[in-house]
Amino acid sequence: MKYSTFMMPLHPPGRNVTQTLQEDREAILLADKLGFSEAFVGEHVTDAAETVTSSLIFLASLASQTRQIKLGTGTINMPNTHPAAVAAQAAMLDHLLQGRFILGISPGGLMSDAEVFGNLGKDRNAMFVECINMVLKIWESEPPYKLEGQFWNVSVEKTMIPDIGQGFIMKPFQRPHPPIVGTAVAPFSQGVTEMAKRGWGPISANFLMPEWVKSHWPKYVEGRAAVGAVASPDEWRVAKSIFVADDEATARRYALEPGGPYRFYFEQLVRKLVGGGRANLFKTDPQMADADVTPDYVTRRLVLAGTVSSVVDQILLFREQIGDFGNLVYACHDWMDPVLGKRSMELFANEVMPRVNAAIA
Repeated sequence: MKYSTFMMPLHPPGRNVTQTLQEDREAILLADKLGFSEAFVGEHVTDAAETVTSSLIFLASLASQTRQIKLGTGTINMPNTHPAAVAAQAAMLDHLLQGRFILGISPGGLMSDAEVFGNLGKDRNAMFVECINMVLKIWESEPPYKLEGQFWNVSVEKTMIPDIGQGFIMKPFQRPHPPIVGTAVAPFSQGVTEMAKRGWGPISANFLMPEWVKSHWPKYVEGRAAVGAVASPDEWRVAKSIFVADDEATARRYALEPGGPYRFYFEQLVRKLVGGGRANLFKTDPQMADADVTPDYVTRRLVLAGTVSSVVDQILLFREQIGDFGNLVYACHDWMDPVLGKRSMELFANEVMPRVNAAIA
């Protein structure tokens, strides 16, 4: 099983932005040294807690300092931009990374972003599909493009000058395009089936109960079968909040108790998702009251925390619950204590994952 990392860059509002950006960069540079296979970084424009406003710009800052790790947008919120901008900027980053780029895409889930970009009342799923379809069409065709959609048009018919290159949009380093992934954040997600039909890989979110994560695999198998392909567990990425410490007391204090960065993370998510009508993500019993979906309940159900031996056992149990998968995605959290944050990543890569892989070999 490979291991990667996914950063929803949540930090306490009021922290120095320069410092949080450096911290997030340092986490990915450390992941590169520790053998993580991939690193995904999210983006939001209207959130003081999430200080990466463009995952493409952030990843570009790491292009020359990383060596083996693949860098992915996690994700570009497609309705909030223009397909020509996505096509050109993603292609450029793919060249900077010389093929170490993964294009992560989604409709976006932050409603204040939707409002500021003017698509709050629109069919954002339809915008998402139209945007990525246009990006792929741009990459596979030549100008003048002449793409007409419900939400965007792409054309340089009036202004292109072919003999000097005016009007051409860059094509990516990887052909026909970089690998495409999408986040799966709903139980029994039909989006997973549609991604599978198109050859895209799903990343099951770290804030879903194991029962709902388990529901993604049959949907992926369904989508691959629909196009005559066989699904492989190697293609399934599953994200999980994990903290590894040298002793159980530190693990509980830092990852499970109030005042720690993991509890802060789920306080943010519970407020945003339950308040946005998505409490079902945290429930296994539909009769459970929304008021009972507390940060304490969610943190203790979803975080794997403990010593090396304890976390190995918890990962193996989690795998028994949901089934086989090919890439365990370690969710990054704020480094309230940088020493403990780094130590957790080191123990995870150097001790936890070798023992997990030995157990499942």
